[in-house]
Amino acid sequence: MKVTRLLAVAALAVVLGFSSCQQEEEITNKAEVSEQILNQITAMGFNNQNVQKVEGGYIVEGDIFLGEKDLATAYDEKAVRVGESEQYRTNNLVYVGSTSRTIRVAITTSLPSSYVTALDEAIRRYNAENLRIKFQRVSSNYEILFSKAPSGSTYLASAGFPSNGNPYNSVKVNSDYLGSNPGTNYLATILAHEAGHCIGFRHTDYMDRSYSCGGSYYNEGASTVGAVHIPGTPTGPDPNSWMLACIGSGVNRYFNSNDRTALNYIY
Repeated sequence: MKVTRLLAVAALAVVLGFSSCQQEEEITNKAEVSEQILNQITAMGFNNQNVQKVEGGYIVEGDIFLGEKDLATAYDEKAVRVGESEQYRTNNLVYVGSTSRTIRVAITTSLPSSYVTALDEAIRRYNAENLRIKFQRVSSNYEILFSKAPSGSTYLASAGFPSNGNPYNSVKVNSDYLGSNPGTNYLATILAHEAGHCIGFRHTDYMDRSYSCGGSYYNEGASTVGAVHIPGTPTGPDPNSWMLACIGSGVNRYFNSNDRTALNYIY
């Protein structure tokens, strides 16, 4: 086989798990998260700092959605090591089979038309790599739905990881913050990043988010959910990867050579 943070109320910088390191500030949760939930998040292999309570679950590591059912479900995989600066995937991947698989994606009318254009560009980027996994935009019978994040959301975009051989089925995008036309390549980078989570990619700088986000050392944590090093990817910092945790406003990140290595190894 080839895996958001708090928007400033005033005219301040925005905190985003998948956001700008030039625009970062401390996050403040709207709802208190219990110690039990934080412990469950840690047990699943995620960092439990700056957890955000949202409808149906929690946002961790800036843009990863964990549902209530996720927290109640134990993973059977063995724990994995905490790595260095390398490309990472989860234990859960999308099942492709012996040939190829096309993942059907849709986008709701709650998002501006410019988001459709950006999603088409994100799809084009993946399909141009000639992977065994393909993406196709459809109007119904979808496997991943891109939709508007609820009003007042404190994250830029969010997604989850595959389960039962299928991609995570939802990407929520905060168009209230991004606006009606944030730029095709910038938005396509965000959507491709979230799609990367849906098919099993973790952040490239998982081991130290400060590489792309700035600030102090911050390891996202590793445990049974998986942060598995992808062979052939570097053991040093990897600039401009599409799966870096943070990105500057307006920045376009296409797949770099190491991203292509990771994509081709998994899919």
